[in-house]
Amino acid sequence: MKFRVLIIDDEKNIRDIFTLLLEEKGYQTESASTGGEGLAKARRTPPDVVLLDMNLPDVSGLEVLSGLREGCPACRIIIITAFGTIRNAVEATKLGAYAYLEKPVDNEELLLLIARALEVRRLEAEVEELKTELTTRYSFASIVGTSGRMNSIFQMMDRIARVDGTVLISGESGTGKELVARAIHYAGPRRDAPFVVVNCGAIPRDLIESEFFGHSKGAFTDARAETTGKFELAQRGTIFLDEVGELPLEAQVKLLRALGEREIVKVGGTKTIPVDVRVIAATNKVLDEEVGKGNFREDLYFRLAVLSLQLPPLRERREDIPLLCEHFFKKYRAELKKAVTAAAPGAMEALLRYPWPGNVRELENVIYEAMVLSDDPVLAERSLPLRFRTRSAPAGESAASGTPGDTLRDAAQSAAGSAEKTLIEKALRDSGGNRTLAARALGVSRKTLFNKIKALGIRG
Repeated sequence: MKFRVLIIDDEKNIRDIFTLLLEEKGYQTESASTGGEGLAKARRTPPDVVLLDMNLPDVSGLEVLSGLREGCPACRIIIITAFGTIRNAVEATKLGAYAYLEKPVDNEELLLLIARALEVRRLEAEVEELKTELTTRYSFASIVGTSGRMNSIFQMMDRIARVDGTVLISGESGTGKELVARAIHYAGPRRDAPFVVVNCGAIPRDLIESEFFGHSKGAFTDARAETTGKFELAQRGTIFLDEVGELPLEAQVKLLRALGEREIVKVGGTKTIPVDVRVIAATNKVLDEEVGKGNFREDLYFRLAVLSLQLPPLRERREDIPLLCEHFFKKYRAELKKAVTAAAPGAMEALLRYPWPGNVRELENVIYEAMVLSDDPVLAERSLPLRFRTRSAPAGESAASGTPGDTLRDAAQSAAGSAEKTLIEKALRDSGGNRTLAARALGVSRKTLFNKIKALGIRG
């Protein structure tokens, strides 16, 4: 591909010299002797770089610059100016020109400047492409689910993305909290700024403040240079505080101050730094219960839970499992060079029956492993891990009645009910019959557990 350079200058000898110089270097050139002619050519075929003389016979160079910025905003404009118009050239750079050169022009300097301008344009194009890719990858459409529970989540996400309030996302491990946080970020007004992730449970206790806010040189023994904290890195964007419930109480105090005052101070520093960030936090704990236990500050909880999302576990939206499987088949077909497009009825029944303690993340890992082991376009039950091949009832048979189901959906629903009953009975045994403790272990409310016990006919 040849880059195009448009030369706009009223002196023919300068146009000829630039044309010869640039074409010898492999550039495609076009020239114009007036501002009007140059603008017409730029609109007809947008150039990559424009060499623009400030002194033109018909219009001023600044007017041509304005027209070029409007007509071909991606092109880079290099101003060519005589000594007497340097002030105008400086003004032109403020208005969007890439750079300016003073006459007489040094050829090597000109070629270097054009090369740099093209490299900047290439990098900007790559950044825009990556932004588009990220926005697509983390759009709402990237979150798979058509169940009633997920439709409600999508509606909430859409409303939350439009505003700038702090968000608390709750849910068991593997339910997709970070994916939801990214989708909210890339659907909102801060999408072009950074999305910075902080795993609150993985930071050593004595480094949490430095990780959040950075530190000054000499702040502590190993502080050999000043560092930038995650809040400052997320400036004008979003900071995602994953597993925020793992923060110790002393760190919660520092976080509360940063959220309340919208400013930070580096460890060992004295200067306050304003921060403009959106905070999205996530936890697999029930934070209001942690508040009651004294493990989490109530004021920080209310500061984080301005907007709340509760993600359902996979066992509560089993109707999404076939769609998720299809998504993961598509995701890994090219990587694994496998032609798997569907799961056999027996395999799907086993997947629907399983309680999924690891949620969607566990399902993805299971599908990946099964595809590695499978050589057929339809995933057979034998390709699933051993725990999925241990049946409490034959395929297609109702666990409750011992009679065959009419359809695969009937069999799946029956199997799901059987699995739920087994899990609830175990949780009740482990808790000594305490339904509050059992509900907490199962990740549901006490009311939900009571309704399940009644519906499934669990006694004792």
